[in-house]
Amino acid sequence: MDRGKKMIKNYPAPPILPKNFTDDFYLEDEAVIDEVHAIEYDYSYLTCENLVLRRTILEKVTMQRTKLIRFEAGNVLFKNCDFSNLEWIGGSFHQVVFENCKLMGCNFAESYLRDCRFKDCMINFGSFSGTNLKNVAFENCKLTDSEFFEVTWKHLFLTNNELDNSNWMRTKLADLDFTSNQFSKIAFSMEQLKGLKVDSYQAMIIAAGLGLQIVEG
Repeated sequence: MDRGKKMIKNYPAPPILPKNFTDDFYLEDEAVIDEVHAIEYDYSYLTCENLVLRRTILEKVTMQRTKLIRFEAGNVLFKNCDFSNLEWIGGSFHQVVFENCKLMGCNFAESYLRDCRFKDCMINFGSFSGTNLKNVAFENCKLTDSEFFEVTWKHLFLTNNELDNSNWMRTKLADLDFTSNQFSKIAFSMEQLKGLKVDSYQAMIIAAGLGLQIVEG
């Protein structure tokens, strides 16, 4: 983890990884993958149930339109992977990092994320609706047209992300800091706006979206 991030209270804890790995990675129902460093595998268009990843690195792995049912990951690093349109609805993620991954159209709906970090990822059209997030960070990610509908969160960090046309309806916004993020259109529930941190330009965008007519004096 970046040294500066260690100083931030409740910032996601990094995965704890072993010094030695095997390269035996496969997709199979009920499989438990432990202490594996897998590079350049392709498991696209497959369905797998009850897969568990522990203390593992997946690098340049492709799983496009794959369905991972009741998926669990603990102390895992995903690096330079392509998980476009992957479905892991209702998954469980603990101390997981996604670094420079393609997650476009990826569906995390109703998943449970603890100490997870998304860094330099493409997550346009991704869905986090109904997720439970604790100590989760998004940094330098593209989240255009993403869904954060009815999210339950505690200690959510948003830094320098593209959030244009993202949907945050029915999600609590108090104490969320949007000031370093970019958007020209965004959806919030009016009753949840209290306590949201934005800059003056962002406030004007939000006000316009709520139908207010802003008159310059």
